[in-house]
Amino acid sequence: MSTSLYPLASLQQIERTPSHEDGIPADLEEDLRAFGCKLIHQAGVLLKQKQVAVATAQILFQRFWFVTSVKQFGIGDVGMGALYLASKLEECPIRMRDLINVYDLLLQRTSDTLASRTSHTPRPEFKYVPMSYFGNTFYELKDSLVVAEMQILKRLGFQVHVVLPYNTLVNYLRVLGLTSREEVCERAWGYLNDALQTPVYALYPVPTIVCATILLTTRFLGIPLPSQPSNCWWELFDADWEDIWSVCGYIMRLYRTRTTIEENRVFGLVSKKGVRQWLEDQHESSSMAR
Repeated sequence: MSTSLYPLASLQQIERTPSHEDGIPADLEEDLRAFGCKLIHQAGVLLKQKQVAVATAQILFQRFWFVTSVKQFGIGDVGMGALYLASKLEECPIRMRDLINVYDLLLQRTSDTLASRTSHTPRPEFKYVPMSYFGNTFYELKDSLVVAEMQILKRLGFQVHVVLPYNTLVNYLRVLGLTSREEVCERAWGYLNDALQTPVYALYPVPTIVCATILLTTRFLGIPLPSQPSNCWWELFDADWEDIWSVCGYIMRLYRTRTTIEENRVFGLVSKKGVRQWLEDQHESSSMAR
């Protein structure tokens, strides 16, 4: 990671992520990252956390996977660690027990939802079964949370400074004269939040990401902005067109329809144990094919 205002991944880290080196396909890694960020967002809502803490956690979560493989740490554990750390950084701390319970609830609910999609018979309504506070499961999750928080700090070299994009978005919309249109502000804000589920905050500076969300918004709503070669609106903000288009691609890929098989595969890889088993199965399959 660089030490600039926006800590970004290096070209080597982008081309060969640690997970890719361990045999995880790029599309699967992207889906795992997105699912991990989705869990962070859902947990933040249930815990009534500030949006700045949830956004910070998602950005730290994305940065972490440019220096570590999902084979070494589970995305569920790292997601918990990132949210717990971000709550301290943004001075809105949460109880460790509450965070563990919420993650346990989310994983149980996701498992039930996926099971109901593949079941041919009606299933009973989901009911959360809390874990025992004196059982091994709770203490194992607690240990995993503490280790995850420590590893995020260690592997990021304590570079946990995060620049959030919301103020920049408001300023850019004001410059473009779009702040009076409520649908523009809401949709662009939504794209910024959705982008947190992608690696873009670890790849591009905030001005580029904000320009990408404005581009998606204005095109969706049919609002014309100056785009002639000698008069491009994004040049006002020192953003490069190729980078803006790349960010748009990351965001739009989030909205593709995923099959139940793909969703089940991602859910099965939430833990490092599941990832290691999947890699072993892939290795056996390739060996038999030979």
